Amino acid sequence: MQPYLKKTHKRTFRSATVNTFVWMFLIITAIYILAPLVFMFTASVMPAGDIMKMPYRWIPKGIYWQNYWQGIRGNDGSFIYLRNILNSIIVATTVTVTTVFLSAVTGYGLAKFHFKGRHVAFMMILATMMIPFEVIMIPLYLIITKIGIQNSYAGLIAPFLVTAFGIFLMRQYYITFPDEMLDAARIDGASEPEIFRKIILPNSVPALATLAVLTFKGQWDNLLWPLLVAQSEEMKTIPLYIVRFTAEKHTDEGAMMAVAAIASIPILILFFRLSRYFISGAVVFTAGKE
Repeated sequence: MQPYLKKTHKRTFRSATVNTFVWMFLIITAIYILAPLVFMFTASVMPAGDIMKMPYRWIPKGIYWQNYWQGIRGNDGSFIYLRNILNSIIVATTVTVTTVFLSAVTGYGLAKFHFKGRHVAFMMILATMMIPFEVIMIPLYLIITKIGIQNSYAGLIAPFLVTAFGIFLMRQYYITFPDEMLDAARIDGASEPEIFRKIILPNSVPALATLAVLTFKGQWDNLLWPLLVAQSEEMKTIPLYIVRFTAEKHTDEGAMMAVAAIASIPILILFFRLSRYFISGAVVFTAGKE
């Protein structure tokens, strides 16, 4: 009996030690990831002089709202940041909606419909993921300029209506969807659009939410393409405003942090609203094999 108790004690001690190290690693990682975010929000309500003091005061003495006013108002008093925020919302939301819908439709067709050449088509779609955006950026810009939609919402949105990554994600998810349920719906007389709308979409919310969060974030942070297409200040997006605002000589560190904090709020709200779906759908990248 004694050796058994010793083995059990050793096993318990080993398990407790492993759990302790795991928790320590997770806590350190969380601090490492969250520290810049906390710094941004705390610095955004501090005077510029307090931000530069060492050691840094993580809890502000008071709330210095002038930073947010300066960020929204701009150094020139034009309030163009509000228009840039609206531009980012329109572009990111439109691209997210079209990407999610078109990726779902295409992914469903590639996963559940057997037609000649579907594997070749899927491989060609995947091949486009290997091409950096910088390679096709100039040809896209020339096309946008040629058809006359430069410096417009259409020019900002058109190249990103659907992505190969979105199609890949949804196809992998739909491969795992039981064919028996679809066959039963067909026997009951349901049409393919009804099956997609009433069965497929309601049961693929985790994958759709994952794709929506990733797509919205990608467009919200997009700097390179709007830098080419948006010529006027009224058509520029948030990243362009941040670059210009931080480069102006009248901008202090507190106002810079306030502008960055305002820009991060919508994506944080979206993530937390969809976090339960996002977390449960994050594993769909590797789900399903034919």
